[in-house]
Amino acid sequence: MVGILFALLAGLLMSVQGVFNTRVMDSSNMWATNSWVQLTAFIVCIAMWLFTGREDLLSVFSVSNKLYLLGGVIGAFITFTVIKSISGLGPAYATMLILLSQLVVSCVIEAIGLFGTEKAQLEWSKLIGVILMVSGIIVFQK
Repeated sequence: MVGILFALLAGLLMSVQGVFNTRVMDSSNMWATNSWVQLTAFIVCIAMWLFTGREDLLSVFSVSNKLYLLGGVIGAFITFTVIKSISGLGPAYATMLILLSQLVVSCVIEAIGLFGTEKAQLEWSKLIGVILMVSGIIVFQK
């Protein structure tokens, strides 16, 4: 139940953040906006670290696959692509396509067992769910 609540909260926050970032970009530019977003996220993370236990910050470098350290780089491109998609398509349509992409890629990651993820059987119900999402997007656009 807690996982469901956090997933719903993540969706809510991502939608609001995407619109906020797009509005900031309207009065600035893409990379200044992206820099502000990443800087403020960094400040919040450091503040939370200071108040929640101060574990070793450098422990992140002990991750077995150093490729995983690129999450922040990916985050910068996520911010870029969300801003561009919302400014080009509007919040609702952009979010539907983002969610569809997340679902498909997540299913592939699980089916293949990429990035240390436990391999999961690709079931017909998942494919039907993706088809229903695509159908919903088409209906939404009509």
